Amino acid sequence: MTVSIPTIVLITILGLIGIGIYALLTTRNLIKVIIALQILVKGAMLGLVLAGRLTGKEDMGQSLAITVIIADTIVAVIGMSLAVQVRRVIGTLDLTRLTSLRR
Repeated sequence: MTVSIPTIVLITILGLIGIGIYALLTTRNLIKVIIALQILVKGAMLGLVLAGRLTGKEDMGQSLAITVIIADTIVAVIGMSLAVQVRRVIGTLDLTRLTSLRR
């Protein structure tokens, strides 16, 4: 039995998205949430590249993937900087204890 490359990529995409969603639902640490979002976005990025390849527009899929990489990096940097500031002010990264930020 032979498995085609798009099938392997599709299984990888579903695995990355599944791991990202599971990590988002189970973790309470702010940095781990950011990492889970990174994993989730990597699955979506692979999906864009696969869709571009399957439709015959590889350039479009790759350019969308580069755009996602840039936006994802910006979100990760801002999220990490916010996590550092939250840790300094509150002393914890636990999301359940961050409700004390409300006034």
